[in-house]
Amino acid sequence: MFVLKVVLLLLSPFIVLYWLLKTYVRRVDAKYRQQNGLRDDVKIIAFFHPFCNSGGGGERVLWVALRALHHKYPDYHYVVYTGDIEAKPEEIKAKAKKQFQIDLNFDISFVYLKKRYIVGDRLYPIFTLLGQSIGSVFLGFEALFQCVPDVYIDSMGFSFTFPVFRYIGGSRVGAYVHYPTISTDMLQMVTNTKTSYNNRAIISNSRVLTSGKLLYYKLFAYLYGLIGRMALVVMVNSSWTQRHVESIWKRKARTVYPPCNTDDLKRLSLQNKKELQIVSIGQIRPEKNHSLQVIAFKEFIDKLSSEGIDTQSAKLVIIGSCRDDEDRQRLNDLKQLSRSLDIESNVEFKVNIPYEELKDLIEESSIGVHTMVNEHFGIGVVECLAAGLITLTHASGGPKLDLITDGVNGFLATDSQSFCQKLYNIYNLNKSKLNDIRLNARKSADRFSEQEFETLFLTSIEEILH
Repeated sequence: MFVLKVVLLLLSPFIVLYWLLKTYVRRVDAKYRQQNGLRDDVKIIAFFHPFCNSGGGGERVLWVALRALHHKYPDYHYVVYTGDIEAKPEEIKAKAKKQFQIDLNFDISFVYLKKRYIVGDRLYPIFTLLGQSIGSVFLGFEALFQCVPDVYIDSMGFSFTFPVFRYIGGSRVGAYVHYPTISTDMLQMVTNTKTSYNNRAIISNSRVLTSGKLLYYKLFAYLYGLIGRMALVVMVNSSWTQRHVESIWKRKARTVYPPCNTDDLKRLSLQNKKELQIVSIGQIRPEKNHSLQVIAFKEFIDKLSSEGIDTQSAKLVIIGSCRDDEDRQRLNDLKQLSRSLDIESNVEFKVNIPYEELKDLIEESSIGVHTMVNEHFGIGVVECLAAGLITLTHASGGPKLDLITDGVNGFLATDSQSFCQKLYNIYNLNKSKLNDIRLNARKSADRFSEQEFETLFLTSIEEILH
């Protein structure tokens, strides 16, 4: 009896805090519904997407998912939690139209989050994963304290918000996972003392620091697994992501391939290609590994030049978007790398360009390249396939498992030497073989259409909507 009293005494502050939070959340819900003229029986469907105005593949998923939901359930109220406080709702919708050709001509309530900076990696030079995850909990509370949804969908990978919305907000929780916060590949990389953008040399070169980081990763993976099991519905974007999510979350996840505008791109001409023009599509982020593209391209044109081939017309066109000052600094670093390799005139950077310009660049290019290690899916890769480019990607992740069959509809490589050699091999292929690969590439892109995504997404999410 004494022990029970002690336990109750220790728990009482948490019980009171929980009751106060639940009471406050009910008031928030009543106030939000009153301000927006919503009856109590109108369902609020909210997407947690703090970077909704970034213009990447994840944002295409968001907008197509919202459009599909509204088309099927027009009486629901739709919310997007965003940290893009400088962008007005009409500007966000206009960018979706300009970037993706997606019309959002229905009501979307944008709930602005002023503390988005707390999920940025620059605040956490060490224990980055843990810091960002804890930061997302506070950002989740900021979101919940403005709007309490009936259905909460995390579409950016902030899974540590699940308990906030499920247990405090009383929401039914769903997730669309683009990339696991931690994966078994990351654990293996640390175990093998491999240096990477998320495993600095000072750690990989030290046995003590490696052991410490491995313990930290294992503890975080365990916590990540507990959190993941709080979602009622889990969708993933590729076989690679499915494998890692199911391994760590210990639950089933359904693969719903991201939507790509394949029909539009398949109408582009396969004629009059610039033989030595290579295009790259992807946000300017460290994991995209753009420096490998620049280095491999330099090796490729040097190889051609050594054989007396004129490379003056050779061009690497890097198309991407920058989210913030850190991305813009990475862009400047890439430009500096091009200058240092003396190929500045052969490398072009196209940042935040409209969709029509993207199509023009793809149509005139001959090769598409993508160098991210363990890319979760690769919408940019699918866009290259649909456009009939000879597509060369890193032999890992989603591109290897779901997108590219080496030598059939594209090619795979691992480092600058193999990327250079594959580019050289492609250059030397005869026109008949090139045409076969282009046609195979287009055919393989059919299963990644917007229509296919909408059907699978709606089927998967339906159980938490009613």
